[in-house]
Amino acid sequence: MLPQVHAATHHGSLYRRPFIESFEETPMLVAVLTYMGYGILTVFGYLRDFLRHWRIERCHIAREKEEQKDFVPLYQDFENFYTRNLYMRIRDNWNRPICSVPGAKMDLLERASPDYNWTFKYTGRVVQDVINLGSYNYLGFAENTGLCADSAAKVTIEYGVGVASTRQEIGNLDRHEELEKLVARFLGVESAMAFGMGFATNSMNMPALVGKGCLILSDELNHASLVLGARLSGSTIRVFKHNNMQSLEKLLREAIVHGQPRTHRPWKKILIVVEGIYSMEGSIVRLPEVIALKKRYRAYLYLDEAHSIGALGSRGKGVVDYFGLDPCDVDVMMGTFTKSFGAAGGYVAGKRELIEYLRSHSHSAFYATSMSPPVVEQIITSMKCIMGEDGTTIGCERVRQLAENTVYFRKRLREMGFITYGNKDSPVVPMMLYMPAKIGAFGREMFKRNIGVVVVGFPATPIIESRARFCISAAHTKDMLDRALSVISEVGDLLQLKYSRHRIQPSWARPLDDNVYEDIDD
Repeated sequence: MLPQVHAATHHGSLYRRPFIESFEETPMLVAVLTYMGYGILTVFGYLRDFLRHWRIERCHIAREKEEQKDFVPLYQDFENFYTRNLYMRIRDNWNRPICSVPGAKMDLLERASPDYNWTFKYTGRVVQDVINLGSYNYLGFAENTGLCADSAAKVTIEYGVGVASTRQEIGNLDRHEELEKLVARFLGVESAMAFGMGFATNSMNMPALVGKGCLILSDELNHASLVLGARLSGSTIRVFKHNNMQSLEKLLREAIVHGQPRTHRPWKKILIVVEGIYSMEGSIVRLPEVIALKKRYRAYLYLDEAHSIGALGSRGKGVVDYFGLDPCDVDVMMGTFTKSFGAAGGYVAGKRELIEYLRSHSHSAFYATSMSPPVVEQIITSMKCIMGEDGTTIGCERVRQLAENTVYFRKRLREMGFITYGNKDSPVVPMMLYMPAKIGAFGREMFKRNIGVVVVGFPATPIIESRARFCISAAHTKDMLDRALSVISEVGDLLQLKYSRHRIQPSWARPLDDNVYEDIDD
């Protein structure tokens, strides 16, 4: 078993820079102990359910009333087993109320639970200046001061907060039109369309593009919004291994050779669905290879840039910019405004004919209320800042700062001996925890030391791959990152989280050279 597994490209001619992603294998002992931990929790869970059944232990979760026992069950009792017996043990790590701007630092309301995390009560104390390593605030535009906040406040006074109508009726503002033209220009495509919710941008638009008789080839780690959109479309869905071009090409060949099941007629459309950055793995799509396969087999490509737009590329234009590719090679470009732009909503961009078709066929366009004017203004202002059209270099500096912070943070974690996943340039940094007891312990210990983190476990991840997920921001200073890294190392020693068997020599110098995207030697 190799201590470090690098997924390096075999098509060097398609890439302008080394494409390196690392996924160190789970140590055997850790895997065995993790399975044992879940096994013990499951046994005790069944024991506690037995006690609840006989009213020896009180059950707080939603369940059928005694007088409704002859009704068809409203709650799936067994499916809530995980929630009752595992999630509740560590529920205090999630849904913490924030009472400030979720910037590089934030303030949180302190809460306590008198009944083992079934309910929470607020103590009245505010925990201040918590370093925020969990928000998707990649470029630091989630702020209440500055040009974006001032512009949004001005538009609120002029237009109000709500539109109270759909775009097709009386909810189409001049600011919406300006936003869509700006998005198209930013991405380098013919046209774009904005929506009020990122999740609905995927789930409601994909059924408008494909349907019965079409084939969707989906990466196995695609987001739930893409999975839901594919299912709602009624298309045939086939899943290929994550970022595995051999698996994708095999499915493409089979689709061309065999056609539709039973009839063997050619598929009406073949749509490849991938993401720019995968939010749980921290990996970047092998876009040059995906485009090469798409052209070879004459398929269509749907690219979800929710996490990559603004966060990748020398100009912040996403994964297409990161690889130096032509945006016209991507048939459907989708992204959200909720992360790098510090706002809300999503967009679909591409050829003019595609966008005009969606305007008359998308459920999101027909039934969703128009985007709030101050939210639209936040997007416009931040996007112009990234493009340099605000007359400053703030946007360019933030894009560069994010890249530097990402390289620095990832390298320091690996030097300390932690196992991290993903691409070296991805601002999403998963750090492996593995054991179920360590999920809650890590979140609590970090919070005690004024560091806010996101911890993730099964079923959001494979059962033996629980992790903490850090999201790096351009708003993080070197002092903040060093403070966070020091605490992570301290808690890592306390909980014995430094699992890596592949150590590299420490390098304390911060990368300050011009080419922040160059490879880091292991």
